[in-house]
Amino acid sequence: MTFDISVYSFLAIAGRVKRQMSRGGLLLTLTYYGAEKVTPQYHIMGTAKAALEASVRYLAYELGPQGIRVNALSPGPVNTLAARGISGFPQMLKHHQEKAPLRKPVDLAEVGATALFLAGEGAGAITGQTIYLDCGYSILGA
Repeated sequence: MTFDISVYSFLAIAGRVKRQMSRGGLLLTLTYYGAEKVTPQYHIMGTAKAALEASVRYLAYELGPQGIRVNALSPGPVNTLAARGISGFPQMLKHHQEKAPLRKPVDLAEVGATALFLAGEGAGAITGQTIYLDCGYSILGA
C-alpha cells in the first residue's frame, strides 16, 4: 500500500496527464531525506521515497522530449497532520531545527514558493532533480 500511494500513484498520474501536456509542462512531487539516508521511525517510507525519486529521474528522461519536466521537492520535516502520524515526529522536528545550518524549521510558504519557481520560465532547464528545502540539513555528514 505504501508503494501504491507514494510511487505508483505518481506514475499513474504522469501516464494520464502526459497526453494533455502537448505544449510541455511540469510534474512535481514531494519526497523526503529518508529516501537517501536512514531516518529512524521512517521505516518503509524511506524505500518508497527512494523509488519515487528514481521514478522522477526516469520520467524526466522519458518525458523530456515532449517538453515535460519532472522534479521532486524534499522539504525537511514540516509539521503537518500526516507528519504527526510518524512515531517520534516531535523529536525529529526538534533535532532538525537544532542541527540544520539555518537553525529554523521549514516553512510551508517556502515550499510553495519553490514549487512556484519550478513552474516558471526561470526553471525551464531543471528536470529530473530532487530539490532540498531543508534549511541545509542534507549537507551534513552525520
